[in-house]
Amino acid sequence: MSRTLRTLAAAAAALFLATACNSASTGGASDKPGGGGSGGPAGTVRGVTADSIKVGGIVSMTSASGYSKKDTDLGAKARYDRANAEGGVNGRRIDYLGAEDDGQDPARNLAAARKLVQQEKVFAVAPMSSVTFAGADFLDGQAVPTVGWGTLPSFCGPKHLYGFNGCLVPTPGGTLNQTWPEGLATILGGAKGRSVALIAGDNDAGKFGIRTFTQGFTAAGFQLAYAKPSVPATALPNDWSAYVKEILRSGPGGKAPDAVVSVMQTPYNIGLFTALKRAGYRGVLSDPTDYDPGLLAKDATRQALDGVVVLLQFQPFEADSPAMRTFKEDIRKAAGGKDVPLNMHMMTGYMSADLFLSVAAKAGKDLSVESFQRAANGFSDTGTLVGDRAEPKGQKESFGCGALVRLTGGRYEIAVPFRCYPPIPFH
Repeated sequence: MSRTLRTLAAAAAALFLATACNSASTGGASDKPGGGGSGGPAGTVRGVTADSIKVGGIVSMTSASGYSKKDTDLGAKARYDRANAEGGVNGRRIDYLGAEDDGQDPARNLAAARKLVQQEKVFAVAPMSSVTFAGADFLDGQAVPTVGWGTLPSFCGPKHLYGFNGCLVPTPGGTLNQTWPEGLATILGGAKGRSVALIAGDNDAGKFGIRTFTQGFTAAGFQLAYAKPSVPATALPNDWSAYVKEILRSGPGGKAPDAVVSVMQTPYNIGLFTALKRAGYRGVLSDPTDYDPGLLAKDATRQALDGVVVLLQFQPFEADSPAMRTFKEDIRKAAGGKDVPLNMHMMTGYMSADLFLSVAAKAGKDLSVESFQRAANGFSDTGTLVGDRAEPKGQKESFGCGALVRLTGGRYEIAVPFRCYPPIPFH
């Protein structure tokens, strides 16, 4: 059994979950590390020269359902561009090759990892944002520093893999991020006497998500009315009536629950939420994936998501902070000077690159895998767009911060401001 499957526990939010939209496949790491990746002077370290550091990415640009994380690549480029404009990392320019598209397919994910390491000879992979991480064991075995969205178990434990906002899939002995349940409790005026229904896809990620959020919402004081990973993960349902009927009768006394929490991707959320609204549901609808102004371009989509509360594990774009202003300007420059609609995938790429750059800078001029790992061991900083960061803490638990936004009248508004919540033990 692979390391990933041994350490599964539950996918944690948010999406920041795309969160519950990820699978936990892994691949073997039979290849021996090569290319001088483990150390040596400049020129002998894989992907490192006297004046450059070669970095690549792996992103689900396409998928069968139409869901795409392509803007993750733009976010990473924006952050690397700023680093290069400021002189690079200890005098070395970042040579960012862009992201390989794995199509949400485990075989393609592993193939992308092999290509970046064996053919392109990258020093690091950042970002890695996909619904599968079949290349995890390979990248870790090849000693490739890898940074991505920690919604997969592979980011929790392996030596060379890092979640930009920590490990969001807790293992026994770890902790749970309480942003989602505590935030919804704030919106509902408290969790006491309130019920919640949790629904996810019928896959590993969905099952992990249900297990995680069952503990989190229960610990926050909610009554758990419904918790099932029952939606087919490979085919979007044409008829949501059976799910809606069961959910609406799951609350106390056979009534509707106070909140319905979907741990699924956007196409699924649109179908489920539309069906619930048509059935007369008036409670809180919430998910970890639908913070994307691009979704508002279509009337049907905008109506389906109107009123939905979305979990974030970073500062909302609506926040006015120096870090957010810098992020927006960097994205605008990377987009050719155009003001493009911001989305969470841009943030995923941006902060994956940011964590890699921050650790690499601390590693010093003599960059190698060993010096990078030494720098990561004991790394910490504060006040970033994902809150306070610390390693190796982030390889075992999330950084515990987040916010909730609500789509109202065609625009997002901050429902619960960004803050860091005390985690709870996972068991």
